[in-house]
Parts: sequence; C-alpha cells; structure tokens
Amino acid sequence: MNNTADSSSVKTLSRCDKGIRKVVATLIANGVETFESCEGGRRHAYSETTVCFYGQHSEGFKALAIALQHGLRVSELRRYYRIEDGEPIGPYWAMTFILKRK
Repeated sequence: MNNTADSSSVKTLSRCDKGIRKVVATLIANGVETFESCEGGRRHAYSETTVCFYGQHSEGFKALAIALQHGLRVSELRRYYRIEDGEPIGPYWAMTFILKRK
C-alpha cells in the first residue's frame, strides 16, 4: 500500500482474510473502492477468491488493468446486481483471482 493510505484503508486491510490482503491492498492503493472480499474456499462466503468493488462502466476494466499490471492472476471479471426485496440493487463489480494455496 502507498503512503497516502488513510486509516479506513488500514482498518479494511486488517479485517481482510490473510490470503487476499495483497490483492485488496494493491487495488485500494491504486484507487479502487472495494467493499467486500474473501479468500474463498471451504467455510468462506465465496468458493473462490473474490473482491467486490464500486464503480461505473469503466471501473471494472481499470481494476482489471491494475491487477494484471501488478502480476495478480485474475480468473473472472463480473458486473452484477443484488436482489433485495425483489428489487435489483447495483450494479457492482466483482473480480475473482487464482491464488497459490499452501
């Protein structure tokens, strides 16, 4: 993370699963507004390593470029809506990654 990181970014990273902290730190340091992440696997919210973030049409491609430029192994980029009380909410972005498992 760069030196301009604020306390909310540090707090966000401290709550991240250990296996995905580098991914989230890279995205935050480069201006991507994340709101949810999970390293994936058994007993996790997602089956695969996932970072969700806010943004308009181009933000997903910006985040993808950042991830690839930093050597992160992206497997999928999605734009999606959540359904709450029968209404679509969003859209949001999600990017999934291939991480080396120990």
